[in-house]
Amino acid sequence: MKSWRSLTGKTYTAPVPKIILGIDPGLARMGYGVIVQKGSQLKAMEYGTITSEAHTDVEKRLVVVFEKLQKVLKKVKPDEVAIEELFFARNVKTAISVGQARGVALLVCGLARVPVFEYKPAEIKQAVAGFGAANKEQIQKMVKLLLGLSEVPKPDDTADALAIAITHAQCSGTRLSEIVKKLAKSSVYSTFLKR
Repeated sequence: MKSWRSLTGKTYTAPVPKIILGIDPGLARMGYGVIVQKGSQLKAMEYGTITSEAHTDVEKRLVVVFEKLQKVLKKVKPDEVAIEELFFARNVKTAISVGQARGVALLVCGLARVPVFEYKPAEIKQAVAGFGAANKEQIQKMVKLLLGLSEVPKPDDTADALAIAITHAQCSGTRLSEIVKKLAKSSVYSTFLKR
């Protein structure tokens, strides 16, 4: 926090902006979303999807993910990284590939010495939409609303990554949770999600 004295002698503090990188791990598509948090204000800085070629050797795909994510980190210089925890999947093959890509993401962050925070899917839904059973479409609409975007970020992996970054911002001491709670109780919110 930066602080300064006013003419009356009172000390005022201004929040220092924090850059948060959210990662939605995946081998075929890894979503990333970078937000700037300044107090309770959030602004999207950059977002996109890292892809790797299907029908290519897994080790080559992991190298592609590694190199592309390193470029993202070097460009945006995040203060902190938020990533989704692995969850039980019925499709074991998918779970393994997501786990491998997630491991690469953790390695990239570790090499860059950026602290990583992990969040469960239900925590992300709760933080962004106000309830842990929110569906994908509701999360995407809230990402758009909370970041003041003109449209829902596409593909889904990108919106998910931004949701993960928002979750970290909300869990790291902002008043965003109060805003989400107020929104969840309003009729405007429920009408907005039904559109």
